[in-house]
Amino acid sequence: MLPTAAGRSNPEGSPSRWTGIGDGRTLGGVGEDVRIVEDNVEATEAWNGPLFDIWFEYQEILTEGTRGHGERALALEPPREGDRVLDIGCGLGDTTVRLAQLVGSRGHAHGVDVAERMIATAASEAESAGVRNVTFATCDVEVTKFDRTFDYTFSRMGTMFFANPVAALRNVRKALVPGGRLNMVVWRRKLDNEFLHRAELVVAEYLEEPEESNALRCGPGPFSMANADTVTDVLLHAGFEDIRLARQDLPYTVGKDLDQAVAVNLAIGPGAEVLRMWGDRVDELRPKIAADLRAALAELVIDGGAVVAASSTWAVTARAPA
Repeated sequence: MLPTAAGRSNPEGSPSRWTGIGDGRTLGGVGEDVRIVEDNVEATEAWNGPLFDIWFEYQEILTEGTRGHGERALALEPPREGDRVLDIGCGLGDTTVRLAQLVGSRGHAHGVDVAERMIATAASEAESAGVRNVTFATCDVEVTKFDRTFDYTFSRMGTMFFANPVAALRNVRKALVPGGRLNMVVWRRKLDNEFLHRAELVVAEYLEEPEESNALRCGPGPFSMANADTVTDVLLHAGFEDIRLARQDLPYTVGKDLDQAVAVNLAIGPGAEVLRMWGDRVDELRPKIAADLRAALAELVIDGGAVVAASSTWAVTARAPA
């Protein structure tokens, strides 16, 4: 085994931008005069760089895998027609467009993400689709003081990567009207999401995190809100009340076939991040790791060849004080 990595930080950052869809206007910057949270900058650079490339390449399989969890959470606590909705960590914008459909023409959905390339793609695709009641912004929710208020806020897998979740969710709570609602979906524990955990275990047989690496890390990781008590505590400190967690267990298509499932797991997730940190220093191990991962995922192949595993999330709902 090899030693564990020490944490790194990058003090540089970039200002936030608001991009309007439908009216062709770029609105005034928000959060440009606020300090950048140092330990969140690396994750921002990761999502705007190598992770954007990976997400864009595998967006169909990654989006489809999480869509069911998002739809179930929306059915549990939906926005109302005419609501002004904030979508946190909107990525390529499919959730923002879905929220825009749910609130109707009298409502509005606003998607935010730290990755400028995510937002540019989301804005372009929404405009091409003719969706008029959406806007998008590149901003770090941890330091952004929103200049508008919302009735409802949603996040599908977008809050787990906050370096400072209390600060971020406090800003969200302040942006909600009195009694405004939060609905966020986060992964539950690793053991209930074996398609992610299997890859991590396979890589761990060969590698630990290196002491030094130039690779960018994605933040706390997908399981940072897996513990119900932790999530509840974060939301209480952020000023929310009426906090509820609903367990959601759904099948997750890891790949259309075994080749794709292996490729996705070697590209994104906890195991993939360790490989990315080692870079070309472990090229000789990659074929062995890929072969072991293929064997581990082969148990999940169903009729037709797709790789399907159990997955589990929390649908977390809460309210801003009235």
